[in-house]
Order: sequence, then C-alpha cells, then structure tokens
Amino acid sequence: MSPPQFLSAFETFKDQAKDAIYALTSCLCQQTAKVKINGRTFQIIKVLGEGGFSFVYLAQDEHSGRQFALKKIRCPTGSEGVNVAMREVEAYRRFKHPNIIRILDSAVVQDPEGDGKIVYLFLPLYKRGNLQDAINANVVNRKHFSEQEMLRLFKGTCEAVRAMHDFRARAASSQQAQPNGSLRQQEQGPSGRHSDDDERFPQPEGDGDGGYSYDSGVNVPLVTTHREEEDGDVVFNEELGQEQQGGPGAELVPYAHRDLKPGNVMIADDGVTPILMDFGSTVKARIPIDNRNQALLQQDIAAEQSTMAYRAPELFDVKTGQTLDEKVDIWSLGCTLYALAYSHSPFENTQTTEQGGSIAMAVLNAQYKHPSSAYSQGLKDLIDGMLKVNPTERPDIHAVIQMTDRVLQTLA
Repeated sequence: MSPPQFLSAFETFKDQAKDAIYALTSCLCQQTAKVKINGRTFQIIKVLGEGGFSFVYLAQDEHSGRQFALKKIRCPTGSEGVNVAMREVEAYRRFKHPNIIRILDSAVVQDPEGDGKIVYLFLPLYKRGNLQDAINANVVNRKHFSEQEMLRLFKGTCEAVRAMHDFRARAASSQQAQPNGSLRQQEQGPSGRHSDDDERFPQPEGDGDGGYSYDSGVNVPLVTTHREEEDGDVVFNEELGQEQQGGPGAELVPYAHRDLKPGNVMIADDGVTPILMDFGSTVKARIPIDNRNQALLQQDIAAEQSTMAYRAPELFDVKTGQTLDEKVDIWSLGCTLYALAYSHSPFENTQTTEQGGSIAMAVLNAQYKHPSSAYSQGLKDLIDGMLKVNPTERPDIHAVIQMTDRVLQTLA
C-alpha cells in the first residue's frame, strides 16, 4: 500500500472509530446528543444502522416530537465527498413513486472534529424495519414468508425499480440558468413571492403512509443547497433542479440502483408496502466500456458500493467492449427474491461462508441451488430467470413484473 493510500485508509478508520465510540457511549451512558439545523433542534436517540462513511440515527424534533431517520455521511475529503453525497440526495429527489422513499431535507455542516464536512439526510422513519430485519426474525422464529406475501413485497420492490429503469428526463421550464452554469428552481411562498422563510421541514402531523408532508405553499425541491452561518448553523436556501420526470415524449434515461438487497427495502407502517431506499450507489444505467481503464474503474466502484452477495457477475469482471446496463439490477432482484424465500443470498452458502469458497467465483458461474421447500415451481423459475450470467438472457423489469403476476395468479 502506497503512503497516500495508507493515510487515506487511516483517516477512514479514524472517522469510523469516532462514530463507533460515539454510538457506544450514547447507548451506555444515555448521553444526549443534539444537532441543530435551520433553527430546529433534533435529539439523537439511538443508532439504527451503519456502513462505510455513514451512520443512521433515530432523531426526534424537540419542537414537534416527530421522529426521523437521520443519515449522517462523513466527507473527510471536503467538497469532493460532499458532491458524492449530494448525488445521493439528487437521486432521492429524482424518483417519485409510492415504493421509493422520500427525502425530507438535507444539510451540510462543518465537521467539528476535523477539516471535512458532514452531510445530514432526513428520511421518514419506518418502525417495521427492512426486509432483512424480517428475514432475520423469520430465522429466529423458524418461520418463512408465505409465497403470496413474499411475491407481493417483491412486486412492489420491482415497481420501484421500474420507475428508475423507465425514468424519462426533461428540463423544467421553471428553472433558471445561473452564471455558474447550474440551474436554479425559483421557489415561491403562498403569496407568489420568493421566500427564504418558507417551511422546509415536514409538518408535525405527518401523513397516511408514515412519512411527512410539506406546507402546501412550498415547492418540494429536487436538491437542497445551503449556506453555513458563522456559528455553524445551517440555513436552507434555494434549490437546484437537475432532472425532472418527463412524459412519454421525454428522453429515456434509465438509472440503475446497483445495490438492491433486502437491507435496502424498508417495510411501510402498513406492513405490506415495500419502500426502496439507499441511493448512494445509483448511476445512469448504460455505461459503455471502451478501454481497460474504464473497466477497472467500474469494477472498483462496484466493489466499493455494491454488496458482493447481490452483485451481478458483469460487475465482478467488467469486460472491454461491453455496455453495462440496468440488467445488473435484475440479477440483484433475483438474489433478493431468493433471500426472501430461503433467508440468505444464493451465493452465501455453506461453501462460501464456512469452507473458504469464493462468492465471486460462485457468482461468475451462477453456482447455487434451491433448498427443499414448499414454494411453487413458478417461484423457482422466476428466480432462475433473473440469475442468468449473461445479462442479455435476463428479462427486463417489465417482464419480471409480468412473470411475478403470473405466479401470483396461480396462488390465488
């Protein structure tokens, strides 16, 4: 490892250690941590999850008492890291669908313990957790999903993915070109005048699907920008408009999630609606690979952002002359449905987890089998259809939904 790489790895470890120590001390000592954003104070109650540079906390608005999932992303590299984090914010704003999580707000603050920045994302809190939590509970209780329940959760997840694969972009007429080349969406208050004092945070009463609603006089932004005051507080300013959903005549710009797995699908408070989340790995789906450097770059990105046991084979061994596309998500959906049925990814088996086998080799050769179960042959065929090593042999998302409907019809 070269000196710069060693220093970067050390800084990463140090930042993760800070959050881990904080998480431990806040649980053991009942330490009350607070964060103040846009004049509101939020109490950090506990850690909900962690990964890479990010932690997710249960946060409560001291004024309204409403609770949120607060994602904290450390950006030790400063503006470069912030730009990466804000691309995740853009993705949350870009896709509007009942099965896709809505971001409520975002903020960037100076890291009080270093030279970097911290990005905060405010997300709805889903108290039932995610599909991986449900799988874990099934293992503990020696239970399984019924085939109907599992396929309905899977279909809702597929409908969220379809919104990404079918995304059509258009330029918003309300956007205005700025001197720096960006686009700014003009925001107006109830009187029709631009207002910096409009309510950005959700209203305390909440809404029917477990999320929160903005004041009717406020346009929900695509990307929240900000300015930092001298005392470190953040005041939300105007919004940047990147892409907006267009109609049938707009340009098709497919996006790939690139990290579909049970842990990234929340269960809404109604217990039946899946909510796709975590868009930190999302990219425009179709990426031509013209040379070896591009191939290696895509392999490195996938290794960093896409969970190995759910990662498509073409991301393990990116070849020159091919085009990566949205079929990477179809493979991950196949792994996800398999995990719902059998409580683990098809490539997390005894050989790979206990006998030193390689998950990568198992994926590249599609080495898996179905455990004995009461599930229908139609379900098994659906999984097998998605887990084709050659992406051109996999169905697209529309076909996957049609196949899922056919299996559900046989169970009715």
